[in-house]
Amino acid sequence: MRILLVEDDPDLAAVVALGLRGEAYAVDLAATFSEAEELLCSGDFDVACIDLGLPDGDGMELVRRLADDPLLRRPRRILVLTARDAVADRVAGLDAGADDYLVKPFNFRELAARLRALNRRADDPGAVLEVADLRLDLASHRAWRGDRELRLTPREFSMLRYFMHHPGRTVSAEDLLEHVWDSQANPFTASVRVILSRLRRKLGEPPPITTIAGVGYQLEEES
Repeated sequence: MRILLVEDDPDLAAVVALGLRGEAYAVDLAATFSEAEELLCSGDFDVACIDLGLPDGDGMELVRRLADDPLLRRPRRILVLTARDAVADRVAGLDAGADDYLVKPFNFRELAARLRALNRRADDPGAVLEVADLRLDLASHRAWRGDRELRLTPREFSMLRYFMHHPGRTVSAEDLLEHVWDSQANPFTASVRVILSRLRRKLGEPPPITTIAGVGYQLEEES
């Protein structure tokens, strides 16, 4: 899952981003309204976590614009992170288009749980993906091939989830870098190849993910 974190406090942004990356989320950071606009014009995000008190604008206006501005690519879900704790502020945020509202200071475990809940909601109907003999439970972060449970790391789980959202489609290494890692990832890194190799070993034979020479990789839709 790729997350845009819009937060002007550099210390809080660094701590939250570190924690989210530890959960194998891809995280891009924006410290201002204008930086967030730029990223939302060019990138696709699963969730945007938006602080309201930004130095060059009100994050609430950004939430409103995401609902109807054709220049901005609306994330699948929006989570407001703010110190504004009045009921009127919460109502205004949800009415503006936010899917959830979390007041600072917050516990990171609660943020992670809310993101998992938003992710399940975005994956409706149901929180289980099935492609051929592969099954992925998004709520419990468990995976199976047939009757055999797979022991996947968070990054392997995220990569398999991306493939299972796009069965039969050729996925490039750049696609995986963008959606399983984030904009800080080195485009020349061997990380994609390393993680994919480990994932294939765990999936076993016959290999459900095939290589399309010179193009990328493909998850077979039938076993």
